[in-house]
Amino acid sequence: MKKFLILIIIFLIVAIGGYLFYREGTLAVNSKSEKSLIFVVDPGENLDSIINNLSKAGLIRNRIVFYLVVKQLGIEREIQAGDFRLSPSMNAYEIADEFTHGTIDIWVTVPEGLRKEEIAEIMSKTFDISETEFNTLADEGYLFPDTYLVPKNPEPEQIIALMRSTFESKYTEEMRTQARANGLTDEEMLIIASIVEREAKFDQDRTQVASILLRRYREDYPLEVDATIQYALGYQARENRWWKSSLTYEDLKNTSKYNTYKNIGLPPTPISNPGISSIKAVINADENTPYRFYLSEPNGTTHYSKTFEEHQRNIEKYLR
Repeated sequence: MKKFLILIIIFLIVAIGGYLFYREGTLAVNSKSEKSLIFVVDPGENLDSIINNLSKAGLIRNRIVFYLVVKQLGIEREIQAGDFRLSPSMNAYEIADEFTHGTIDIWVTVPEGLRKEEIAEIMSKTFDISETEFNTLADEGYLFPDTYLVPKNPEPEQIIALMRSTFESKYTEEMRTQARANGLTDEEMLIIASIVEREAKFDQDRTQVASILLRRYREDYPLEVDATIQYALGYQARENRWWKSSLTYEDLKNTSKYNTYKNIGLPPTPISNPGISSIKAVINADENTPYRFYLSEPNGTTHYSKTFEEHQRNIEKYLR
């Protein structure tokens, strides 16, 4: 009987101690604090990382207790990526709840090589803005692909300005100087980069593809790029996509100025929004490349040839 009472006492002490530990850990770090700070949760960031950062920022008393709070509430999968205005005066439950709906800005990712209409679709779904207005205001090629933290209810102009300013910062003055040394204006560089982005799947191919395009451009030889025709054809309702998967001989007769089979020189504007790898590929391109032709297999593997005859053999070997 005595041992039983001792066990009960020990159990009660442990239970009360555990309760006090948990309760103390859920309290605000400083309930009287009037300051607040912006706390950022990155896309895909795991709970352990978030908790460690909260502790470093002085926003929670106990990492273990905050973990238990999140598990108790069952909200681990509801935590949003974005930035949040938090204060040491908030308790653990308030902070955890804030992560499920209180983001000030929202993360949005724009992949390389999309045309502006595709980017408009992403922004419309994420922020409920007008695709038509976005497309009217945006300039093709200058919407730099990246992951952005955007205010919850932005105007199209805000997003476009953010993406344009990112392009301007990534395309450095040194790069501009290199492009001019290659005899290219900024617009010409961007047009070629936009083609490279669509035509070369792998980084190791980008500079060679850019070199071939630059050589053909310098020699007043048609670029003969499928991606420019895909751009001209626009949205494909049957495929539910903007880039037609397979071109026909009729497509190659398209009268658009973007048809680089029929027209010599560059298309009037960029055809996509390229990333920094494609921009650097153009800057580092060598018009003295021995190759004049390239073709890409469906899996992205690219083959190069010096003569039209060799190019035709590659077509027979890899595309038919």
